[in-house]
Amino acid sequence: MTSYTLWGLLLLVLLQSVCLLAWQNYKDYRVFELQPRDESEQQLLRQLAREKPHWDFLGSRRSLNETGLRVLVSPTQVESLLTLLNEKHIQHQILSDDISELVLAQREENRRSKSRIQMPMIDVFAGFYTHAEINEYLDSLPQRYPQRALVKIFGWSYERRPLKLLTVSNGDGRSDKPVIFIDATMHAREWIAPSFALYIIQQLLDNYEENKQLLENYDWVIMPVVNADGYEYTHTDSRFWRKTRKPTKDPENIGTDLNRNFGYKWGQNDGSSADPAEEIYRGEYAFDQPESQVVRDVLLHYSDRLRFYLSLHSYGNYFLLPWGHTSSLPPNYYEMMEVADAGAMAIVHATNGIYSYGSGYHLMYPTSGDSTDYAAGVANVTVAITMELPAGGFLGFDPWVSHIEGFVTESWVGVRAMAKEVIRRYPPQL
Repeated sequence: MTSYTLWGLLLLVLLQSVCLLAWQNYKDYRVFELQPRDESEQQLLRQLAREKPHWDFLGSRRSLNETGLRVLVSPTQVESLLTLLNEKHIQHQILSDDISELVLAQREENRRSKSRIQMPMIDVFAGFYTHAEINEYLDSLPQRYPQRALVKIFGWSYERRPLKLLTVSNGDGRSDKPVIFIDATMHAREWIAPSFALYIIQQLLDNYEENKQLLENYDWVIMPVVNADGYEYTHTDSRFWRKTRKPTKDPENIGTDLNRNFGYKWGQNDGSSADPAEEIYRGEYAFDQPESQVVRDVLLHYSDRLRFYLSLHSYGNYFLLPWGHTSSLPPNYYEMMEVADAGAMAIVHATNGIYSYGSGYHLMYPTSGDSTDYAAGVANVTVAITMELPAGGFLGFDPWVSHIEGFVTESWVGVRAMAKEVIRRYPPQL
C-alpha cells in the first residue's frame, strides 16, 4: 500500500467520523403527549408554545376534534417541562424516552433504499432525496422531454443553492396559458412535501397520456424545494430543523419561518413572532429571506394568468384557504371552498382519507405573513390553498420510506381533482 493510499484511507475515516459527529442523533430526546381538558388549558399550551421555543410543540397526530398535543424536548428541558405540567395539572404521558434509535433507523432506511437508484433518475417511492439530487433530476427532464419540460433558476438561497422551477406544458408552443403554481418545503423537516412535488412532476411527464387534459389549456410551474438550506440541513445535521439557515439579529438563533415572511399583513403578533428563538419567527422585515423573495417573484411574474397556487406542507390532512391573518374571509372564499371540496371528496371516494378544508385562521390557527395570503391579497391569484399532507412516522414529520407511496398517490387524487375543477371554472380567454 502506497503512502498516498494510506493517507486517503485515513482521510476517509476522518470524514466519516466528522459526519457522524455532525449528525444530531437526538439521544435521550423525549416525546410527551399532552391532553388539555378545556379551552383554558388549550390556551395555556398555546402560550407555552410561544414562550418555550426549546419545547418543540408538534401538534396532534390528527384528527377531527383531537385536542392532544405532542411535544419533543431535549434531556436538559425534561425536568422544567414536567415541573410546569404538574404545577398546572395538565394531563400528560410519555410516548418515547429516547427517539435516537428511531431517527437513526429512518436515516439508514433512507440511505439503503436510495442506494439502488442511479441518478439522475428518481424513484419517488424509494426514498427522500436531497436538494442536490432533486436539482440533478430536474436538470435531466428537458433532455428527456424537450418539448414539454423547461427548467430555470429563479434565484438563490442564503447559502447560494440554486432555487429551480420546472415548467411543464403539452408542447404546443402557446405562451399565454393560465398557470398552476405548486411549491413545497417551506419548512425544512416536512420531507413528504418535496416527495409529493416530484410525484406530481412524474404524473405530468411520465404519465402524460392519462393526464394530458390537465395540460391542454394550462401550464404547471413546480418548485419542489423552497427552503433549500434548511432542507439540506435536515439531511446532514438535524432531522427536525424547521426554519431557514440565515443568521438573525440574535447570534444564539439561526433561521426564519418562511411562511411568516411574506409581505402581506406581515408583522402581526397573532400568527407570527418577533423573537428569533421561536419557530414562527417572522424575520426582521418582510421578505428579508432570499427564498421568500423567489416565491414572491414567481407569484408576481405569473400574476396575470395564475389561477391556482398550491403550497405543500405537512402535516394534518387540511386544505387551508385564506385568510390566515384574520377571521374575515376573502371575496371569492366560497369559490375556493368548492375547489377544495372537489379535492377532499375525490380523496374520500378513492381511499376514505379525510381532509378538512376552510379558512386557515378558523380551521388551524392564525398565521400572518404566509404565502397563500400574499398570493390572494397581492398577486391576485384566483385560488390559493395550503395543503397539509398526512402525518407519518412517530412525530408526524418523519414518515418512513414505506409510507411515501400511499401518501403521494392519495394526495395526487386530491390535487388532480382540484386542478380539474380550477380548469373547468376558469378556462383560458381565447
